[in-house]
Amino acid sequence: QVQLVESGGDSVHAGGSLTLSCEPSGFLSESYAIGWFRQTPGKEREPVACISNDASTSYYEDSVKGRFAISRDVVKKVVYLQMNNLKPEDTATYFCATDSRIFTPPERLCHTPNMIYWGYGTLVTVSS
Repeated sequence: QVQLVESGGDSVHAGGSLTLSCEPSGFLSESYAIGWFRQTPGKEREPVACISNDASTSYYEDSVKGRFAISRDVVKKVVYLQMNNLKPEDTATYFCATDSRIFTPPERLCHTPNMIYWGYGTLVTVSS
């Protein structure tokens, strides 16, 4: 079955960096855009960044532009989120997700409601 497994979450100080990984399995991930989302308790899950199936295009929310970079190893089928200059407000559980439609543009994926496939998340804590 479809699985998305996140890893790389940790506790860091403000200004630090982390790299998250998302490993998909159980489907032809090379045909699907994949995105990173985050959620803090009491708030709705929000998009962070999404990348096209072939890694040619990506989309970022304004809050992370210039600090985060999404990438994709099409051979290993792993999607990464490099996070630099982390701020306390970046503290959240980070999830990767995809939808059932192939070749979705990244911006559309990031703003797709009720996506079907989600990982269990990895916790990022940024202290001031």
